[in-house]
Amino acid sequence: MLNWANQFNICCFLDNNFYQSTYNSIECLVAVANEVAFSSATNSDVLQNLSNFLGNSNDWVFGHFSYDFKNYILPFQSNNFDGIKAPEVSLFIPNIVVQLKEKTVTIISKKNNSSEIFKAINEFNIPENHLTTEKINIQSRFSKVEYCKIINQLKEHIQQGDCYEINFCQEFFAENIEINSLKIYQELNSISPNPFSTFYKLFDTFVLGASPERFIKKVSNKIISQPIKGTIKRDLKNSEKDALLKLQLQNSEKEKSENVMIVDLVRNDLSKIAQRDSVTVNELFGMYTFPQVHQMISTITATLKNNLNLIDILKGLFPMGSMTGTPKYKVMQLIEHYEKSKRGLYSGTIGYITPENDFDFNVVIRSIVYNHTTKYLSYQVGGAITNKSIAEDEYEECLTKAQAIENVLKK
Repeated sequence: MLNWANQFNICCFLDNNFYQSTYNSIECLVAVANEVAFSSATNSDVLQNLSNFLGNSNDWVFGHFSYDFKNYILPFQSNNFDGIKAPEVSLFIPNIVVQLKEKTVTIISKKNNSSEIFKAINEFNIPENHLTTEKINIQSRFSKVEYCKIINQLKEHIQQGDCYEINFCQEFFAENIEINSLKIYQELNSISPNPFSTFYKLFDTFVLGASPERFIKKVSNKIISQPIKGTIKRDLKNSEKDALLKLQLQNSEKEKSENVMIVDLVRNDLSKIAQRDSVTVNELFGMYTFPQVHQMISTITATLKNNLNLIDILKGLFPMGSMTGTPKYKVMQLIEHYEKSKRGLYSGTIGYITPENDFDFNVVIRSIVYNHTTKYLSYQVGGAITNKSIAEDEYEECLTKAQAIENVLKK
């Protein structure tokens, strides 16, 4: 199915890799199209035109909002280096949607017969890969010394009361390389199968994602946010030590303080769009295990005010607290000042809107972003910096989070 989808100019493949959760949406979903329906690259009054577009759509809509979509919501500019150059927002109405649930395939198409599409998928001839495997020279925007110096400068900002927590990110990149994006995604998903896995193709731009994190989900008038804060590397060779590491994370005052600060931020953000007294922390410090790491995830829900659309909701919540910090406005200023790369698609969101106006969007982390035309590859990693942070430990945490990507690229 994925190989079939990749023949189109645009496709979005979302897979939860059989993770079981109270808040599960769709097990696996793919949508394809040949043209965008809305793009910030071709619109001047982006928020108004986007609101009009979504208001007039009674169809499936897929696509992304990059981290820099924030510049339309708040008075910001992003002047750092951008090797990918994706639009701040791009949405498409699919020609075909294929949904998998357990042993059921549902095909939605206005123009084609479902049985013909099913046959086309099953009989699709996978094209041969003529790309030779080349050594990928991964570089970093920061040396370890530079990174640690900035972490200590950020701690000074915290000590001066400018902020309490900031998510600081660094970019790893490779230039002038040609990859088989689909093959890289499949390899990444095989070693790091996470619940918000994504293969996203927008003409020559690809996101190959192994994200474990949900940004927001809407079902009827209920909104759900599940920020991740708190990470520890697993010991895959010793189950007893692995269990102790999970317990260590669960009892870490530093990690819990990071998590609760973001929970409070999300609660505050949700209160802007929620009915009075409806914001609820359903789970605090939930412990979840993924292929490379144990993580601490909290779940916050709310009941939406009446007559809000997606843009109203994004104005209240975007960008996500787990990728910024608190207070959000100040830390976004510090992010623009201290980071060297424009985040773009990284720490933005990819997802879908249903014809009933429900939606589910992830957080673009643990992801490779690739521009096939410029042959530029990028992945970014970060962590929450607090007054208790130790610069060297934060650097090592970044490397841990990027381990699966490095394993795939350096094979």
